[in-house]
Amino acid sequence: MASSELEALTQALSRLPGLGPRSARRAVLHLIKKRDGVLEPLLTALAEVSEQLSTCSICGNVDTSDPCGVCKDPKRDDRLLCVVEEVSDLWALNRSRLFPGRFHVLGGRLSALDGVRPEDLSIEALLNRVEAGGIDEVVLAMNATLEGQTTAHYLSERLEKFPVRLTQLAHGLPVGGELDYLDEGTLAQALRARRPVG
Repeated sequence: MASSELEALTQALSRLPGLGPRSARRAVLHLIKKRDGVLEPLLTALAEVSEQLSTCSICGNVDTSDPCGVCKDPKRDDRLLCVVEEVSDLWALNRSRLFPGRFHVLGGRLSALDGVRPEDLSIEALLNRVEAGGIDEVVLAMNATLEGQTTAHYLSERLEKFPVRLTQLAHGLPVGGELDYLDEGTLAQALRARRPVG
């Protein structure tokens, strides 16, 4: 039996995404076994992040500075604004290095079932950024879920009064995907978004 402190650590780790109780126990045992090489640097990194963590006042990203590193980057194109649901979406797009513009994090998506209303998201801040001018295109990079598409539709209605081009990420067949393994929603979207050959 582990001590109450080790059990508390195991329970804390098991609440992280992708870690259940068994994986958390293995992680705790690894941390104990590699105390100097893994546990101590992890504790230091966690303490530093906890002390310096902040939410970017411009885009809503989470970083150790405000404005965040993405907003401070002078190489980014101010005329392009990509709207995402969560910080994890911003990080994924930024990691790909395919989008050269700025970002805006909504902090979620509209959901009647979960009680998430427009005023619960940073939609007004988005509208203020677009109204301030200098933005030519707003990319709605919502997830391909019912709530994501509802959010994109709501945003397109709110943004249509501004002189900006509204675009949305393409949905449909993933690269390397086989038709037999795709769900009906993905197939339906791929069929709706079909385009001419050649």
